[in-house]
Amino acid sequence: MERIEIKAGKRKETGKKATRQLRKEGYVPCVMYGGNGNIHFTAEEKAFKKLVYTPKAFLVDLFIDGEEHKAVMQEISFHPVTDRILHIDFMEIFDDKKVSINIPVHIVGDSVGIKAGGKLALKRRTLRVRALPKDLPDYLEVDITELNIGQSLKVRDLHYDNLEILDPGQAMVAGVISSRLAKLSVEEIAAQEAAEEAAAERAAGAAEAGEGAEGGEAGKEEASE
Repeated sequence: MERIEIKAGKRKETGKKATRQLRKEGYVPCVMYGGNGNIHFTAEEKAFKKLVYTPKAFLVDLFIDGEEHKAVMQEISFHPVTDRILHIDFMEIFDDKKVSINIPVHIVGDSVGIKAGGKLALKRRTLRVRALPKDLPDYLEVDITELNIGQSLKVRDLHYDNLEILDPGQAMVAGVISSRLAKLSVEEIAAQEAAEEAAAERAAGAAEAGEGAEGGEAGKEEASE
């Protein structure tokens, strides 16, 4: 997986007034959890441009006051009007400890269904996986060569070495739909699968409950300031 380096500094104050001032000066308040306690820090907003505004996933080398930490981005909050970054949560990672992260899906193959006039329906652009840092790929290849019209690939159909996929097994990743269905709105297509996927998502959430909870709550509080 590609790496990106970000230089940052520890925060001396974490109150609402200090947080607003940081953002006004072009900095983003952040928190890193997963190690020995939460670390609150900040970096210039422009330092996150390559990390945030890309479909890629990165391992992050964070230098906080000169001290190096390896991390992955877990959650990000944007301003509802301006789309500026309000807050970022990071998870510190270690070579011998598995980490959960969203990895982009990369579609490959020339589907027989698309050749026959069908349309690709990509339902998941990323999949959440758990693995050791050394086993994390840049993307997850999904081969649609054998898919005909009306067929789909679900999470349970995908298998990768040294990776555990955390998304619900029955959730659809990609499929080939008829030209008639292709004319439906995104909302109408999603409604056809809503009941099945809603139950699947609840099951996945329960399985991952508690992971990074303390750090996540800290990030949500700061994002609302």
